[in-house]
Amino acid sequence: MTNTLDHLPEADSSSLPGASILARVRGLIWSALGYALAYGFITNASRSACPGGYGSDGGYVDADGQPTVLAPQCISLTLQPSVFVAAAIVIVVLAAITRVLKRAGTEADAFRIIDRAGIVIIAVVTGSILISHVWFWLIPIADWNGSGTLWFPFPFGSVTMDTYPAAQG
Repeated sequence: MTNTLDHLPEADSSSLPGASILARVRGLIWSALGYALAYGFITNASRSACPGGYGSDGGYVDADGQPTVLAPQCISLTLQPSVFVAAAIVIVVLAAITRVLKRAGTEADAFRIIDRAGIVIIAVVTGSILISHVWFWLIPIADWNGSGTLWFPFPFGSVTMDTYPAAQG
């Protein structure tokens, strides 16, 4: 038996041309999924405030301390993941695969494109987590006067605002 193998092939190795590129793309997809899940878990927060309250006579007072007949309005903000970040991750993965198919002349070129896509995904997710949390915690809800709405034009995280009257204590 002179035709035996000195070592067994690895489980992921294949004689298929481009198998190593496919394995690298599979790794990119798994890491993109992992980073998307991490973004989804970490980009959650909530806070609330009730400007005003109750006076010494048991009635309501507004945010300025003036007596009022109406219950003061409370505000509750909830930070959640944004669909735009998930879409950005999908676009990066698809763009990397497309670029490999159109421009990669060698296996090393394909690896470089795929690895750069992984770096972009890490940057998008990390940046989105940091920016959304910093921005969310800097929203001045303590200054809210109980009327109107706050405007949230923000693609890194989705914020929901709920208002409700303060409960009678």
